Amino acid sequence: MLAIGMEVCGWFAGFVLIFAYAMVSFGKISAQGTAFQCLNLVGSLMLAANSAWHHAWPSASVNLIWIGVGIAALARCRISMRPN
Repeated sequence: MLAIGMEVCGWFAGFVLIFAYAMVSFGKISAQGTAFQCLNLVGSLMLAANSAWHHAWPSASVNLIWIGVGIAALARCRISMRPN
C-alpha cells in the first residue's frame, strides 16, 4: 500500500509543479507570490519523497535544493509583507 501511495505522491507532485509553472506562465499568479512558492514547495517535497523512495538520488538532491529555495523565497515574501 505504501508503494502505491508513493507513486500517487510522485504523479501528484508533477502535476502540482506543472500547474504552478502554467499559472505563472499565463499570468494567473506571480512568480514572486506566496501561492507560487507554496505550490513549488509542496510539489518538490512530494517529488523528493518519491525520488528517495525509488533511490533516484540525483533527483532527490535537486528537489532538496528546490525545497531550500522555496523556504527562502517564502521567508522573503513574509519579510516583505511585514508592516514597517
